[in-house]
Amino acid sequence: MRISEVFTRIKTILFPENSPRVIQTSIEEILNVYPGITCKGYSSVPSALKMGDFYISTGKTGGFPQIPDAGKDEYIYFRIDEKASGILYASYPNFLYSFVCYLLEHLSDQDIEVFSPGRFIYPTFKWNRVSYDYFLTQEGRIQKNLDRGSYVKELARLGFTHIEINGLASPMGLETGPKGETYPMFYTYCPALDQFVYSRLNKSIYPDDYLTANLNYLKENARLARNYGLVPGLLCFEPRSVPEKIFEKYPMLRGARVDHPFRSFKPRYNLTITHPMVLEHYSEMLQKIMKEVPELGFLAIWTNDSGAGFEHTKSLYVGRNGGAYLIREWKDDEEIAKVAGENALRFFRVLRDAGSEINPDFRVITRLESFYGEHETIWKGLGKGLEVETNSLFAKGWEMPYTHPKYTDSNAINGGTIYQLDFDKKETVRLNELNLKDSHAHYYFSAGPHSMFEPLLGIPYPVLTYERLKLLHGNKIEHIAQSGGAFPSGLVPFNINHEVLRAYQFNHDLDIQKFIEKLALKWTGEELFLKLLEAWKLTEEAIMAFPIITPLYATFGFTWYRLWIRPLVPDIEAIPQQDRDYYEKFMCTTPHNPNNVDLSRDVLFQLTTPEKSRKDVERMDLFVWKPLDRAIQLLSENTEEKNVIRDQLIRLKALRCWFMTQRNIAAWIAGVYGYMEAKNNKVKKQEKELILDMIEKEIRNSHELINLLESGIEFMAITDKGETQLVYGENIKDLLAKRIQLMEKHKNDEPYIDHSYIERKAVELIH
Repeated sequence: MRISEVFTRIKTILFPENSPRVIQTSIEEILNVYPGITCKGYSSVPSALKMGDFYISTGKTGGFPQIPDAGKDEYIYFRIDEKASGILYASYPNFLYSFVCYLLEHLSDQDIEVFSPGRFIYPTFKWNRVSYDYFLTQEGRIQKNLDRGSYVKELARLGFTHIEINGLASPMGLETGPKGETYPMFYTYCPALDQFVYSRLNKSIYPDDYLTANLNYLKENARLARNYGLVPGLLCFEPRSVPEKIFEKYPMLRGARVDHPFRSFKPRYNLTITHPMVLEHYSEMLQKIMKEVPELGFLAIWTNDSGAGFEHTKSLYVGRNGGAYLIREWKDDEEIAKVAGENALRFFRVLRDAGSEINPDFRVITRLESFYGEHETIWKGLGKGLEVETNSLFAKGWEMPYTHPKYTDSNAINGGTIYQLDFDKKETVRLNELNLKDSHAHYYFSAGPHSMFEPLLGIPYPVLTYERLKLLHGNKIEHIAQSGGAFPSGLVPFNINHEVLRAYQFNHDLDIQKFIEKLALKWTGEELFLKLLEAWKLTEEAIMAFPIITPLYATFGFTWYRLWIRPLVPDIEAIPQQDRDYYEKFMCTTPHNPNNVDLSRDVLFQLTTPEKSRKDVERMDLFVWKPLDRAIQLLSENTEEKNVIRDQLIRLKALRCWFMTQRNIAAWIAGVYGYMEAKNNKVKKQEKELILDMIEKEIRNSHELINLLESGIEFMAITDKGETQLVYGENIKDLLAKRIQLMEKHKNDEPYIDHSYIERKAVELIH
């Protein structure tokens, strides 16, 4: 007898009185499939189960005498017999709803013999946490047609356990700056604590209506999380800069200069966290938020970027600096590093202790990259309630100690993604050290949208997703931080990658091929499911063949630097300024950033080299197009107005456009540099031909992209709130038309980059 048949015989669903909201939500999900069942609360646990009675409960202790010792703290217990009596119990609320959905959608056709004696299901990951939720709290929160309620529901259905809730209520924060400066846009994501509440120290610095709107946004996200038993938390850049108005009142509380001097036109300073008054300020703000959301479970802190940083740490953009209380002059680097690291640890502990007064399980989580100068001090100070999120525990700074799976001569990969498919033994050594301290490592995992193919949505790579999850679980990783979160179901109705994630969460012995075959069959029917499977396989081959031109362009930089709407021409400066304004005004760039005219550079960073770029073009032309074009051809043979085949076809065509732009950026770098460095006319001619071929390809690519934008399939992140530096706007088709026009007009210009652009533009701006 199948589970689905037995469920039709259930007469009553019983649940504890005064139970958490997730119990009701889970019951409602069951009633959507099996209507007509009576529901009622109970005050005491039954000693025996009656025919037709099904109990559902959650909590650290169930109290059911029928449940044996689980042997672990995190588990689901499911029991059902032929008499339709049973128990569904989750040891923690954040596992319940997702398992109910999994039960109804994937287990209902199983025989009850598997579950009639009672069976424990142990979630693969104790924490399946969102890290930098693209749609709920970060730049995608202004996404066109976004429904926050359905998005949070989808996160819960997919098996997420912890989510971030602190987003701004408006598209941008209140930070301002001089004309031409990009720095204010860095404050729209990972908003700091002072964007939601004030303390006695900074009262009246921000308008009350601004703080109230942001706090209400946070509280509404918490309410949505509560519906599904998800643990809410915060992701903040801290200690973040504060308005100068504070220092007019408290000049002696000035801390470190934390801005990036190339991106900012005025210095930004934070408060000196060495001072007890500032530590009290942070404690008060955190506790104010937690009085509104007492179940808040964690605060993730990113730092030393985007207007935030710790005093005297080495990675501050202007170098070690800070307030007057931490270190006196003439100390060597080693001593400063130790004191700076201890100062950061004190800050973490103060926040942990403040949060623990309201929620004893509260944790502070940080990244270690920014502490490359203080790494060992921070590492030694981690302990209970102080944890890390990471791509690698043994790497220091932003180095990537792993190489591309296909191109082992390159470590240009995006950490935490399907391109990070190795796990060095040194990770295990560090992981064991951390576990002995009663601390944990949250390893990054990403299946989009933030770290994979941004701004594209729903690119399918199910087996590669499985391989990354299997790697993490096989190395005893129990806490994962999913970079970017997931996709709203209204935008990505066939989200195969995250369906794999959900299935793996409840079955780490998953047969991946059988699983995706079953799902493809469900979505397409018998006639087409084999084509869909083959298209996914070919797409994964193309994805693994992508050499990653530079990690920045493969993620948020693709949008930041307007790579889909800025013209790729031989000499960007040959385009009159007024013709470039349409895209430059929303670029994450200052007027003297070399990226404006040189795609291989950003501020003082060398993003890639002409040599690597030339090799990347060759690799893409050899290995990417054949499998991807075959996948597109397969799906093009059977398309209707609305079905999974057409949906996936549009997304694969969009991926091809994205890959083509990446390829052409590499060709631009190789060709323009090659032309300028050529020693004879023959080489110049060859390089010019490479550039012209690139331009023709990108013009066709832009036309294809315009056609896709008219398809009715939401394949990329777009806002209807007005274009920002972080998200493309609804005007993208018009901007693509301008791009095409400019590429046609300027394709025969002489290839040129002014290598003194930085200094020249600075002088021009002065005059």
